[in-house]
Amino acid sequence: MSVEPLRPESDLTLPQERFLNREESWLQFNERVLELAEDSSLPLLERVRFLAIFASNLDEFFRVRVAGLKRRMATGLLLRTKSGLKPREELVRISTIADELAGRHAALFHDTIVPRLAAEGIEIARWADLGREERTELRKLFRERIRPVLTPLAVDPAHPFPYISGLSLNLAVVVRNPSTDHTVFARVKVPSQLPRFVQASPSRFVPLEDVIAAHLGQLFKGMEIVQHHVFRVTRNEDLDVDEDVTENLMQALEKELLKRRFGPPVRLEVEDTITPEVLELLVDELGVAPHEIYRIAGPLDLTGLHAIADLDRGELSYRPFVPAEVISADDDIFSVLRERDVLLHHPYDSFSTSVQRFIEMAAADPRVLAIKQTLYRTSGESPIVDALIDAAEAGKQVVVVVEIKARFDEHANITWARKLERAGCHVVYGVVGLKTHCKLALVVRQEPSGELRRYCHIGTGNYNPKTARQYEDFGLLTADPLVGEDVTDLFIHLTGYSNHSAYRRLLVAPHSLRGGLLARIEREIAHQRAGRPARIRIKTNSLVDEPIIDALYRASREGVPVDLWVRGVCILRPGVPDLSENIRVRSILGRFLEHSRVYEFGLGRRPEVWIGSADLMRRNLDRRVEALVKVTSSQHKTYLIDLMDRAMAETTNAWWLDGDGKWVHHPGVDLQNHLILSRRWSTVDD
Repeated sequence: MSVEPLRPESDLTLPQERFLNREESWLQFNERVLELAEDSSLPLLERVRFLAIFASNLDEFFRVRVAGLKRRMATGLLLRTKSGLKPREELVRISTIADELAGRHAALFHDTIVPRLAAEGIEIARWADLGREERTELRKLFRERIRPVLTPLAVDPAHPFPYISGLSLNLAVVVRNPSTDHTVFARVKVPSQLPRFVQASPSRFVPLEDVIAAHLGQLFKGMEIVQHHVFRVTRNEDLDVDEDVTENLMQALEKELLKRRFGPPVRLEVEDTITPEVLELLVDELGVAPHEIYRIAGPLDLTGLHAIADLDRGELSYRPFVPAEVISADDDIFSVLRERDVLLHHPYDSFSTSVQRFIEMAAADPRVLAIKQTLYRTSGESPIVDALIDAAEAGKQVVVVVEIKARFDEHANITWARKLERAGCHVVYGVVGLKTHCKLALVVRQEPSGELRRYCHIGTGNYNPKTARQYEDFGLLTADPLVGEDVTDLFIHLTGYSNHSAYRRLLVAPHSLRGGLLARIEREIAHQRAGRPARIRIKTNSLVDEPIIDALYRASREGVPVDLWVRGVCILRPGVPDLSENIRVRSILGRFLEHSRVYEFGLGRRPEVWIGSADLMRRNLDRRVEALVKVTSSQHKTYLIDLMDRAMAETTNAWWLDGDGKWVHHPGVDLQNHLILSRRWSTVDD
């Protein structure tokens, strides 16, 4: 159905722009992550981990979002953003916010986290703080493991300024020749293959660049080290592959991956002790603007704090737990699915004993004829991939749709694709012009009766056993014939040549998902107008799609209660009179990354609930293959509805979004901890 977007010039006089600033909303999400690092009630090493997550999030923001704005400016696309700013104005605005957050992040590290770690016997020291024995050990380490991989590059008429790769840590060094008094600039790259924080003695660590800096005399023998400073460059690392004119997508992507290292700079991070002359040289050679310079108290690149957070200090970490086994190890998965659907909620439900076991059993079962699966991201040593290879080598038909364009996982996915091809799997890369983001597995099995039965898994997260322990996601295991028919049709669409769009229990992008969601929003509006119970509740990672937001505004103006659970970016303004006063937006962050997508429509006897892979973004609805599946079990719907009830409860620990775009933290009951404690799990003792 065709739905007209809400127009500002309609009969409604809007008190504000109807969309919040997308980039600012993204930075606010990372600010919420920083607030977790600031939360003194959390275990200390988990606060360290949130510091590392904040740093890596900010890196990605610059590599993708800021890079996108700069690319628009470079190509002459100077249209204002949805929040009314020109790209250059947007860049200056977000650089100010990012600079404040980066300073707050560094201050938390130095003023709070480092002293508290020291109080617990974990020290992050600088070279000047080390004792004689520690320095002796590190000198040996430098001589044996660090110096051989260093390549100092001087800059003079015979040696141009070296290329600085994105996110690499570097030392800017100024050396003087004592015999000529001539000074030269040199760059020393800190090797990324070595630990970010080197252990100087038990529970005592020093940044790797400090060790290198202390031994610069060995790299520039006979020279006087005048000064040295640490810096880091972030580059545009988004890829651009024109599939319509590319004969071999994998080869084209590999060429683009080589170019990624040479993308234009979008951020220069320097330690706040850097001298003006060295900074000026870096700025001139790298071509960065003043608002792209970030002066931070060192050490730079705190993504390496993950190694500190991983230290074996159970008393300083979240208490571990054993996920539930929804399907008993003694039960045959196929027999269980013939009787009932199984709803999985990871990480509270074990991934390895459910989804992974489902694929492994299918690979080993002689009655299984075919396995078809999508892979978007997976782990380094993937048992899922190994099972698919085993199945192919056993003579089963194995079809794998590998999305080799999954951002920042392109290298890994190309590796997996080639490994699967060598084993005899049919590997395809989906539909031209679209990313295949849906999470699907289809097993075709010949039953003892001779009939063919299809077993399916449809999920909200990737087939990655590692992230399944850290990301909150849903999955549905089912032998429902309608779902089986739908998933079969979808795989035919992905691997063949078809425009099929008539699905029964699925909503599939880019054909039916947007229209299906809009139709259900309009249906709730019709219920409200007719005096029937109506409600819309959505759980998503991002909400930036304008037609969907306008439809939710229409629902709110008609009196439909709308509850939105958004982990990250949200450009909808809630609680604005005559626009969105019936809309509430909540964000929950914590131990696990809230990653699932849930769509609930209706209030009363027959609510409709869907789960799947799609966020509410234009790219998901129009430029990706996504799939939502309708949940039909009353027990499963009750579970999902109860989860939404708890997320929106006034007593739940969450951030609330107001109409001015501000997120306010409301402390309360930890929903994730409640889900851990409320299940019948055996908790591991410390």
